[in-house]
Amino acid sequence: MGNLKAAVIGTGGFGRHHVRQLAGMEGVDLVGICDLDEERVGALAREYQVKPCISVDDLPEELDAVVIAVPTEAHLSVAEPFLRRGIAALVEKPMAATAALAEALCVAAEEGGAVLAAGHVERFNPALMAALTHDIAPRFIEVRRVAPFSFRSADIGVVLDLMIHDLDICLALAKSAVRKVDACGSPVIGEHEDVANARVEFENGCVADITASRVAMKTERKIRLFCPDAYLSLDYGLKSGVLYRKSPKLTPEYVKSLAKDAKTIKDLKGLVFGNLLTVEQIGMEDHDQLEMELKDFLAAVRGDRKPMVSGRDALKAVEAAGMVLTSIGSSPVLK
Repeated sequence: MGNLKAAVIGTGGFGRHHVRQLAGMEGVDLVGICDLDEERVGALAREYQVKPCISVDDLPEELDAVVIAVPTEAHLSVAEPFLRRGIAALVEKPMAATAALAEALCVAAEEGGAVLAAGHVERFNPALMAALTHDIAPRFIEVRRVAPFSFRSADIGVVLDLMIHDLDICLALAKSAVRKVDACGSPVIGEHEDVANARVEFENGCVADITASRVAMKTERKIRLFCPDAYLSLDYGLKSGVLYRKSPKLTPEYVKSLAKDAKTIKDLKGLVFGNLLTVEQIGMEDHDQLEMELKDFLAAVRGDRKPMVSGRDALKAVEAAGMVLTSIGSSPVLK
């Protein structure tokens, strides 16, 4: 297969970064970019020497792939015609505002025989990718994702804006369907919720406690995984991680026997960490997450593999987000 012909639709907050990446990527010809803002799309077109379009109808007919980075409410109307023509689409997160709209995108892709991927770029974070190389089966997941207000994504609340990342990641880690959600949240600046917390219970017994805020004074993106034989702490922002593993000898009965000889907590900790627990800094190679996401998508377009986050994967995250929003709607915080 020769170079793939690609286009980017939506050149605002995140779309312009897709343009930058695709314009310099080997094996890709960026043949068009589209945006309703004529001045913005024109400036980018001049910078990257690509055809600017105000309407998707003006894009070249011959396309292999499109990146959809328009507001969430327009994802289905923009992406569906391409998918039904058999043109692969990477749709930015959230793939849709509701499960019904996400399902419609999946059906369009399946009926058109097109690859559908979702832009969950945090799946390509070096810390998470390095952690997934270890054999871990979390029973409890604790996530905190907070940031100052960015004045982006005003059409959706923090659940679909930020928490959707962690719902997707927790689904991938738990490897189980969601059984129950209890959540609360509140608007602070806009009409949608700006801060939210969700307790998500999975069918296999795993539980995730997820906090998301876009009105914080600082940026923090961390996840902690508690497993029967290990504890894993990851910092997405710093791209670092620590893995604690216990020896099979470290049973409650053995700890009790050790405690008999330990005069202080410090003595007991010394015995446990010295012989029965290992602490490992998780090694990882830094990389550009968006670049890796696009390369993953384009490999799927070429038929080399399935996308890291398929349309059906993204649908599950949107379904979980819907459960969170339903629970928030019944929360006293919003009444």
